[in-house]
Amino acid sequence: MSTNHTDKSGQPRGRRAFLGQLAAGAAASAGAIALTGVSGAMPNELFAATLGSAAPDPDHWLDGLKGKHKQMVDAYNSNEGWPLAFAHTFLASQAPADTAGAVVVLRHFAMPLALQDSVWAKYKIGEALKIEDPVTKKPAIRNPYYKPAKGTIFVDDMAVDRLLARGVIIGACSVALKVLSGMLAGNGGATADAAKAEWTAGVIPGITLLPSGVWGVNRAQEKGCTYSTGGGA
Repeated sequence: MSTNHTDKSGQPRGRRAFLGQLAAGAAASAGAIALTGVSGAMPNELFAATLGSAAPDPDHWLDGLKGKHKQMVDAYNSNEGWPLAFAHTFLASQAPADTAGAVVVLRHFAMPLALQDSVWAKYKIGEALKIEDPVTKKPAIRNPYYKPAKGTIFVDDMAVDRLLARGVIIGACSVALKVLSGMLAGNGGATADAAKAEWTAGVIPGITLLPSGVWGVNRAQEKGCTYSTGGGA
C-alpha cells in the first residue's frame, strides 16, 4: 500500500492497514489517528527497509541493564504519558536496599514519544495522533514529555530526558517509525523517504532504534524483565 495517501480533509490514510499488520488485529483506539479507507497487506519491502535498520548490533542495547529487580514497560500508545510514569513509579517504589533497572519500549502509536520537538512541529504529530499538550489542552506541537517545563506533566521525573539521565533504557520501533513517518509525510511537505530520514535523525539522543518494538519487548523479557503494559487501547 502507499503510505502517504490523503483523504479529502488532508489527513493521511492507512490506519486500518497499520493496525491490521502491526497490531495483529488489536482494536483501534478512539484517540488514535483518524484514518480510513486503506486496506490490504503491507508490502514486504516495508519490512525489508526497516528490519535491521537499527544501530549496529542492537543485541547490545540492554548491556547496561542492572539491578536485582528489572521491569519493561510496553508502550504501544502514548496514553497521556503513563508508560513513562509507570517506569518512574517502578524505580521510585523500590526499597532503599534494593537495586532496580527499567526499560521502556516505544512502539506502535507511542513511537513518536522518542522524537524531538522539531519533528513533532513539522509533521503535526500531536494533531494526527490526538495527543494534547497538557498545558494548552490543544494538539501538541512539541513532544510534551521531552524536557517539559517544571510542573507541566503529572510527575517531572517521568520526562523522557529525566528517565534517560537515571539510566532507564529506552528503545523505539523502527517499523512504526517507517509507517508513521510515511503516513504523515504530507503534513511536512516531504516524500515518505525524506520523512523517514528526518524522523530517524530526530530520535532523542540516548534512545535506541530497534529492529521492531515487539523485538524489543522480547529481548527485554529474555534479559529477565517482568512485563508491564503501558496501557491505552
